Amino acid sequence: MAEAKKTATKTVKKAAPAKTTAKKAPVVAPKLNDATYATGKRKDSVARVYLMPGKGNIIVNGKPSAEYFRRAVLQMIIAQPFGVTKRETSYDIVAMVEGGGLSGQAGAVKHGISKALEKAEPELRAALKAAGFLTRDSRVVERKHYGFRKARRSTQFSKR
Repeated sequence: MAEAKKTATKTVKKAAPAKTTAKKAPVVAPKLNDATYATGKRKDSVARVYLMPGKGNIIVNGKPSAEYFRRAVLQMIIAQPFGVTKRETSYDIVAMVEGGGLSGQAGAVKHGISKALEKAEPELRAALKAAGFLTRDSRVVERKHYGFRKARRSTQFSKR
């Protein structure tokens, strides 16, 4: 009886199903020798942006921008400087961004692209300035204050 019980509890390990992942083409970093460099900032994010003549490709942290910023709103934020200046397919962008969240990073990349466009073509300054893209958005999170739970949230007040 004990022998039959042992054979009944044995389980045969099945091989794990093979993962079918298509290999993506590696993103080749272009030569940054002839690139225009600028830094952009937003909240806690800092973006280092390299602008070079090209076909309109945007690479953020080694990935295409559509893959890094998956939300359509963030992709639109990054494309705004090109839309204002009518240079959608004139330049390639390589950006390294760190710190903060995705929204702040998108704002930092937009600020960096705007500053790099202005350096590359000074006549675009008026259009970029009018759209407000050259101004650093200085809004940051307010610090927590002593005696409060958060920056402005205090403990509940009880009269009696």
